[in-house]
Amino acid sequence: MTLKGFTLASYFSLRFIGAIAGLFLLAAVLIFIFDFLELVRRSGDEEAFSVLRVALISLLRVPQLMEEVLPFAVLFGSIAAFLTLSRSLELVVTRAAGVSVWQFVAPGLFVGLAIGMLAITVYNPLAVYSRTLSDEIAAGLFSREESFLLQTTDDVWLRQDGDDGESILHARQLLAQGERLFGVMILTFNQDGSFMERIEADEAVLDDGRWQLTNATVYTTGGDPQKFEHYSVSTYLTPQEIRSSIGAPEAIAFWDLPRIVELSERAGLPAYRYSLQYQVLLSRPLLLAAMVLIAASVSLRVSRMGGIGRLIVGGIVAGFVLYVLSELAKDFGGAGLVPPVIAAWAPGVLGILMGSTILLHQEDG
Repeated sequence: MTLKGFTLASYFSLRFIGAIAGLFLLAAVLIFIFDFLELVRRSGDEEAFSVLRVALISLLRVPQLMEEVLPFAVLFGSIAAFLTLSRSLELVVTRAAGVSVWQFVAPGLFVGLAIGMLAITVYNPLAVYSRTLSDEIAAGLFSREESFLLQTTDDVWLRQDGDDGESILHARQLLAQGERLFGVMILTFNQDGSFMERIEADEAVLDDGRWQLTNATVYTTGGDPQKFEHYSVSTYLTPQEIRSSIGAPEAIAFWDLPRIVELSERAGLPAYRYSLQYQVLLSRPLLLAAMVLIAASVSLRVSRMGGIGRLIVGGIVAGFVLYVLSELAKDFGGAGLVPPVIAAWAPGVLGILMGSTILLHQEDG
């Protein structure tokens, strides 16, 4: 590459970085505002509520929430960069100088790939750590009646066995990949399957084959409720089994996922959810590059044919269709119906093929 070519590529790359970063930060501010207001609504009546505490919780939650927004930031940022370059006639001059469409799309592809690599190797671990801090600060803030969970999308129900017999555990909030629970209710049964007691506790921590409960109230059929500062219920579940049953793959950092997959497989537990998450993160650079190609296929045609609104809407629809396909693939992969590699990589490959085909048709007929 000549010095002029390198200078041109650097200039285009900076334009892409500026547009993508601007949209990413704007989306982060909007998500923070809406998340903060929602948390205030949920916890405003609690004794432990404070605006500063809720603001800190929401601020620490934003990085992980933004991981889902990143592909759209790249898509819309790339569209904005291409349209800005087109309307300022910089692309027209560049094309008149004999630079092909692939030469000025290449900087955008490089930026997309670089952002993807940073997103999985640096940003994802930091986002997971930030979310863990947020969960620790939020622990105990939300009442039992509030069905707000920090790492799951629904209440946790778990059937387990132990030295004292079987039991059914229900929790409204979990930390540490399921080894620390809040808003706990346990139904215990004796060895012959007869109901023994119902236990409600503020917190449960898994410790050496037992759930250690804090501030527990025990209800039985033959007496009045009894309160215990500390209470325990036996379980045969291991930490690996807890993670596999109720742990959220999104709550595990990229660098830790291979170890979790290996531990689950050694324990004979299904590991496809964690394998899928690992492959999804690995395929993120390809998906972001696909978003750049889709943006190029929309924006470059605008400079010659007009109809900005219609074409941009087409690009947005294409981006959302690709996102929906990726979510469907993740659902199939998460259910074990599709191999994790195919479920994770198919959307990015499809986006690359779609964007390349449209560009080839536009430029070469």
